[in-house]
Amino acid sequence: MSRMPGRDESRRVKLTYDDYVLFPDDGMRHELIDGEHYVTPAPNLGHQRIAMRLTMAIGTWLAEHPVGELFFAPFDVVFTQVDVVEPDLLYVSNEHAHDLLTEKHALGADLVIEIGSPSTRRRDETLKLALYERAGVSEYWFVDSERDAVRIYRRATDNFLPPLSFSGTDAVLTSPLFPEFELSLHQLFE
Repeated sequence: MSRMPGRDESRRVKLTYDDYVLFPDDGMRHELIDGEHYVTPAPNLGHQRIAMRLTMAIGTWLAEHPVGELFFAPFDVVFTQVDVVEPDLLYVSNEHAHDLLTEKHALGADLVIEIGSPSTRRRDETLKLALYERAGVSEYWFVDSERDAVRIYRRATDNFLPPLSFSGTDAVLTSPLFPEFELSLHQLFE
């Protein structure tokens, strides 16, 4: 659904989760942000490699330190009736699992990871960043696959702090959500 120029935003019909469940199962990623429908094609090879490396690194750490669960797309996160997204990866701590996980989808996350591409970069760094911030996500990682860089947004009370930026082969990703976890950018982007 695209906006028509000059159309009064207050009169725009917002799609809801009820509409979302009727979208076709066509191999595309369908998402709702503030009731607007976004469609993204299936990820490319580089994206898949990065997603797999992150899944293996965090998953291995979680196998040794079972403090929560890691999920990967496609898996719906229903923040509100008009905000339904499929992040590349999301982590839910054991502490919040009872409140955030259902059999069908998640209702939030402690950590969300998006791997940017030319077709998603702008949305990931603006609309999704704002959504994750207002939804109470503790940490958001934006993996910039074109620049071999990662920006990490961490919550400070109601808002995200300015991002921590990581680039260069010597940089190492860490998170207070995963004590003693380390992943070098060299390993991530090799």
